[in-house]
Amino acid sequence: MEILLLDPLVPEALSWLQERHAVTLAPELADDPMALRKQVYKTKALVLPSHVVVSREFLDFAPLLKVVARMQISSENTDLEACAQRNIRVIQARSATVRSNAEYLLYGLLMLYRRGMVSALLGRKLAQVRMGRELCGSTVGLLGLAPVAHTLAPMLRGLGVRLLGYDPAVHQGAPIWKKLGIEYIPANELLARSDAVSLQMVYASRFKGWINERLLNNCKPGQLWVGLSRSALFEPEALALALTDGRIDACLLDGAHPQFAGPGTPLHNIPNLHLTPRLGSHTREAKLRASWYVAHRIHETLSPVVERGQAQASDFSVLDSLDSSRDPEWPPVDSGSQWAEISRGEERPG
Repeated sequence: MEILLLDPLVPEALSWLQERHAVTLAPELADDPMALRKQVYKTKALVLPSHVVVSREFLDFAPLLKVVARMQISSENTDLEACAQRNIRVIQARSATVRSNAEYLLYGLLMLYRRGMVSALLGRKLAQVRMGRELCGSTVGLLGLAPVAHTLAPMLRGLGVRLLGYDPAVHQGAPIWKKLGIEYIPANELLARSDAVSLQMVYASRFKGWINERLLNNCKPGQLWVGLSRSALFEPEALALALTDGRIDACLLDGAHPQFAGPGTPLHNIPNLHLTPRLGSHTREAKLRASWYVAHRIHETLSPVVERGQAQASDFSVLDSLDSSRDPEWPPVDSGSQWAEISRGEERPG
């Protein structure tokens, strides 16, 4: 088979790809490693869900493989060095989920500010419902200036929120801070002045445990946290203590490692820690953008050079574009950020 899909594309993108290549859809192989290895020996392109790991050993079973594609972003499930050594292209729909993740962070903030909604929906009396707060007039600190922050910032400003920001990879004099309406301040001051914190910082190995007791000691009492960065940024013991001593009133994290708050960990069964399994990117629109992006990149990789040039001028170029600046509603995403450079330097070879 030419292309093996373990993670289905939207029907339109699938049909478009099937008109041009031999495509096999077999999502059941994602949970059957032995059966998958029997199939990949004759496969040129793979579209995989996040839980399927591509290791050097896995690649030994795929001598014809030219493309490994995913509709989610992760550096933990693919041996990028081994792929580079074998000239295998790794495709990730990096920005397809930027808008959906930004909306999810906004939803998380609104939910934590109004946690009494859940009590009301359960039928409790008004006297039993916790009084909420309004986002308008509050201060939100943005920890990290990854692309999702570029979309989230205008959303929050439109609601009357004052924005503070810090990113260790972005210089305080970079014009992007002013462009997005964010006041740059050091991380410790950001925590001290913010009513809520949104974490969308790109992970690099040197940032493991960066959010530690020393940093969290600066939290404004009763602070709210939402985030979709790697959970390895946190020092679990420090976060657990902050959640139980009143510094952090509640924390919602999307896509944390499965064992982040598992049995035997400091964060296990802490009631004001809420974890969701990457729901931020789980929207129809994000799936549509990711599907078209992956379909087009696979096609251009497997096609002759002349046809690749023609494929760029696709009728679906807007759909599979990952540059959110094409949407005039939001400011462009160009910045002085070193976000991408950190990712390349820390998570990919060379």
